[in-house]
Amino acid sequence: MAVISGQIIGQAKQWRRDFHRRPEPGLHEHGTAKIISELLVSFGLEVHTGIAETGVIATLRHGEGPSIGLRADIDALPIHELNDFAHRSQNPGLMHACGHDGHTSILLGAAKYLSENRHFRGTVHFIFQPAEENLGGGEMMVKEGLFERFPMQAVYALHNWPGLPVGEVAVSQGPMMASQDNFYITLTGKGCHAAMPELGADPVVAGAQLILSLQSLISRRLSPLEQTVISLTQLQAGEAINVIPETLHMSGTLRCLSNKTRETCWRLIEEYVNAVPLPYGVKGEVRWERGYPVTQNHAAQAEIVRDAAKNTPGIQKVHFNNAPSMAAEDFAYLLEACPGAYFWLGADGATPSASLHSPRYDFNDDIIPLGIGVLTTLVERELKA
Repeated sequence: MAVISGQIIGQAKQWRRDFHRRPEPGLHEHGTAKIISELLVSFGLEVHTGIAETGVIATLRHGEGPSIGLRADIDALPIHELNDFAHRSQNPGLMHACGHDGHTSILLGAAKYLSENRHFRGTVHFIFQPAEENLGGGEMMVKEGLFERFPMQAVYALHNWPGLPVGEVAVSQGPMMASQDNFYITLTGKGCHAAMPELGADPVVAGAQLILSLQSLISRRLSPLEQTVISLTQLQAGEAINVIPETLHMSGTLRCLSNKTRETCWRLIEEYVNAVPLPYGVKGEVRWERGYPVTQNHAAQAEIVRDAAKNTPGIQKVHFNNAPSMAAEDFAYLLEACPGAYFWLGADGATPSASLHSPRYDFNDDIIPLGIGVLTTLVERELKA
């Protein structure tokens, strides 16, 4: 059972606040990666840089045995911070509003502890991944040979979770997070005077019908057991109030908890876009921006996380096979390439945390020892000496 020293906890909290002061966007985390690399070298680890541009991977070997990976995300968001504490962002328009500063510090703390307390036999790869927010740094790492260069039998990651109390962990044997795809629809009709609609083909009316039809797709073309969200979030048409426009543009997102359902929705949305506008004399086209797949845990590795959390001091409750989130996460790409599991670490103390991606969010430093504890206990129990 890993017992984390006060010195490591104190250092990890300081690292966290230093990272928070200096947030960097995806694929530009040069300063962050430099600090991470220097710390890992000081721990005596074998350090590799430059994978997925700014990614850092450190390896700790101790005898013959299996190999596992632990991953943290390191990028910030393009949000102007509204907090006024001493460690607020010093880079205008950027902030760590999702807790990646905390995840990075937890993984650094775990690396330091394990380098000093080698109560395991095998190899641990510490993966510091860039560009989780929208840019798919996880996919880049996989394509650049992450698992070929650093073979591992399993890979794990955590995320702080507002809404879940401090001292609690949640993990599932199936989906933890949804897929996320963006779609861009163009409806092309025939513009005319608003007083003479019979002379044109109105894409606005066709668009209104399409919006309603896409919502009925979920209730009438999919099983009620399939959890899916289609959200139309942008709508643009026309320049003058007395003109029926030639075109209408709409866009939105599709989120699913099954990759099979995701593929079905791609086909159905294209079918609706092509068919629904036709009676109005309007042509529909859709362009896809494929996003992250479902973050799908592997059953055996979810059990390993559950066991580690139950045996970590300070963890009071483990939620197992809990309801997933419809948000998305690019750790999904690593889970498609390697067995593993992703889990949530409760972040709500006496005062509930601000939500993720809020300009008033700040990582709860009280959960740093719990995060280090779960990761190190996981290593010591899976790689038994």
